[in-house]
Amino acid sequence: MAKKLVIKVTAGADAPERCSQAFTVAAVAVASGVEVSLWLTGESAWFALPGRAGEFELPHAAPLPDLIDSILAGGRITLCTQCAARREITEKDVLEGVRIAGAQVFVSESLADDTQALVY
Repeated sequence: MAKKLVIKVTAGADAPERCSQAFTVAAVAVASGVEVSLWLTGESAWFALPGRAGEFELPHAAPLPDLIDSILAGGRITLCTQCAARREITEKDVLEGVRIAGAQVFVSESLADDTQALVY
C-alpha cells in the first residue's frame, strides 16, 4: 500500500459527485494515517477561498468545509498556480494552510517513492 497519496481535483460545482469523491477520499486517507496532498485545479480552485466550500451542496455527502478541515488537520492542500492566476486568486486570498504551487511540485510529489496519485 502507498504511504503517500496525491489527489488532483479537477472538478468543482460543475461536477459535484466527482468533486465530493475526491475530498472524501482525501479525508478518509488522512484519517487512516496516510500522508495526503490534495491539489485543487480547474473549478475546484474556488474552494481555496474562505466561505466557498460552504456554498457547495451534494445530497448524502459530507459537508465540504468539514472535509477540508479534516484534510488540513493532517494533510496538505495546494492550489494550482495557473488555476489561481486565471481566477485572480493570490496567496493572501486563500484559506489558512493552503499553499499555491505549480506543476513541477505536483510532478515531484506524484513521482516520490511509495506514492499513489489519483485524479478526479
